[in-house]
Order: sequence, then structure tokens, then C-alpha cells
Amino acid sequence: MNGADLRDLLAVTACITTIFQNLAGTLICLKIVQKKSTGDLSALPFISGFLATGSWLGYGLLINDTSLILVNTVGATLNFAYAVLFCYYSIKKTIVLRQFVGSICAILTVLAYIANETDKDVSIKYIGFLACALTIMFFAAPLTSLLYVIKVKSAESLPFPIILMSFIVTIQWFFYGFLLHDYFIQVPNLLGCFLSGFQLLLFWIYSKSTVVTYTPLQNL
Repeated sequence: MNGADLRDLLAVTACITTIFQNLAGTLICLKIVQKKSTGDLSALPFISGFLATGSWLGYGLLINDTSLILVNTVGATLNFAYAVLFCYYSIKKTIVLRQFVGSICAILTVLAYIANETDKDVSIKYIGFLACALTIMFFAAPLTSLLYVIKVKSAESLPFPIILMSFIVTIQWFFYGFLLHDYFIQVPNLLGCFLSGFQLLLFWIYSKSTVVTYTPLQNL
């Protein structure tokens, strides 16, 4: 298998697993609908997910990468829907709505900049940096609970299926970026791989029973 064939294979598998990863958010949304409240959950994963996928969609359009365009169109649509549902059921609607509207304005600002920038290389550079930063923020969102996990020596509060999918997805996109010689794709996914790998390590260290608890959801 030559480099081009491997790149195409990675593009297909990475797109499939990434879409499944984004669909994992439906599990959280189903619980919210059942309880008719978001409880203590944060809207940050959905909002940062929307910002990240929206930025990568713009990046994919600039470099004309079909895989990035496809997967981030789906990702941005799903995260937009998740954020709307979260806002509807949130007990802090004003705060969540402000954050959500702010994220939409940010995406529109980026798209407006791309449309008016005459130097394509400059556009690629800046939106690449933006997409990297937002992706790192998206991957780092679950880290807010790691201090609690370490303190109580239990990983029950961590969403095992989502973390496992993040680990698989980031490995694939890292190697895809490596084959494209694209550091904007490589760097955030390498970091995401380390972050999700560390969280998986916590499951192994603190509680094997935690993994068993989440086993029915591992097919996602």
C-alpha cells in the first residue's frame, strides 16, 4: 500500500469514527431530555465543539480537503443541535444563550474574514491556528473533572465511550495530517491523543469496574 492509498484509507476511517464520536453527544442529550434539565452539566463541550468544527470546516474549504469538509459539516450541524437543546433545557438560559450566540458570531466573523482576504496563504495560516486552539480547548474540556477523579480515586464521572472514541479519532487524524505534512492537523490531534490516553489510564488505575459499567455503550 503506497502513501496515497494509506491516506485515502485513513480519510475514510477517520471520517466514520469522527461522525460516531460526534453522535455520542446524543447520549448526553437523551439524559437531558429525560430529566428535562441540564443539571450541573456544562455547555462548554458543545459550544467549543461547534466552534472547533466550524473552524475546521473553513480550513477544509480553504485547502479543498473533501474529508475535512464532510466530517466537519456533520460535526458543526450536530454540535449546533446539541447546543440548542442544551440551551432550551438549561436552568441558566441567559448565560448559555450568551455563550452560544457569541460562538456563532465568532464563526461568522471568521467566515467573513476568509471571504475578504485576498491572500489565501494568510487565510489558511490564521484559520489553521484558530482551529488548533479551539480543538485543544475542546479536548481539554473533560480535564476540569480530573482533579476530582484523582481526589476520590474513581473514574466514574468520566464519559468512557466519548474518551475512547477521542483516543481512536485523534490517532487517525494525526497520521492523516502526517501524510499530508500538515502541522495544523498533526499538533492538536497529537495533544488530543495524549490527553484522552491519560484519561483512559485513569480508568485502568482507579477502577476496572468503571469500564465494565460503561461496556454497553462502547459500540458507539
